Amino acid sequence: MNHTHASTRNVKPRILRLSTTGKIDQKVIAAAADVLRQGGLIVIPTDTVYGVAAHPENPRAVEMLCCAKGRPDGKPIPILASDLVKIENMKAHLGKNARTLARLFWPGPLTIVLPVNDGWEGFRIPDYPVTLAVIKAAGGLLRVTSANLSGRRPALTADEALRELQGSITLAIDSGPAPGGVPSTVVKIIEENISVLREGAIPASAIYAASPAAARPRLPGGRECNCA
Repeated sequence: MNHTHASTRNVKPRILRLSTTGKIDQKVIAAAADVLRQGGLIVIPTDTVYGVAAHPENPRAVEMLCCAKGRPDGKPIPILASDLVKIENMKAHLGKNARTLARLFWPGPLTIVLPVNDGWEGFRIPDYPVTLAVIKAAGGLLRVTSANLSGRRPALTADEALRELQGSITLAIDSGPAPGGVPSTVVKIIEENISVLREGAIPASAIYAASPAAARPRLPGGRECNCA
């Protein structure tokens, strides 16, 4: 069964605007973290595109996020982390090539899909002070995906995100247009072999050049991955 956008609750969002100079308002950060801890969804700017976030320790909030996106069941929401230690604490397996990519491209627009226990999780450390401040204030990890309906173009402004996800967002942080404007590159590492699942802000050639012995062709046709 697919989640549908219509199944989300009708919420009038609170919009908090930040200066485009990059100055962080701690009251805005605290308000966003409070909404997340209470199980609400928020729209946040990132270094790539605008994202919609839920607290990972609240299954109902994560379910609401999937409903808001119209995201298929069983498709995990990527995790944005404040630092590498938080990812390691989730028992993600970070092999040699994963650590090389993390060292070169984190914080930044690279999502790395790693084995965690018996499954897989996509991780990223964003390179944007507002995003990192919200993640840290909420505990260091957030489930975040691009703030658009599944299959549609990512939102580059808070207004675009709210139009896409109307009725399901409790709070939105508006810091102007997303500075990157292009989604993250997504890679998956299986037994030290690197596959580029989606080429985004970082060219596939740069990924493979980082670990040439592990380079593998990009998967044919690409795969939908609404990562912020």
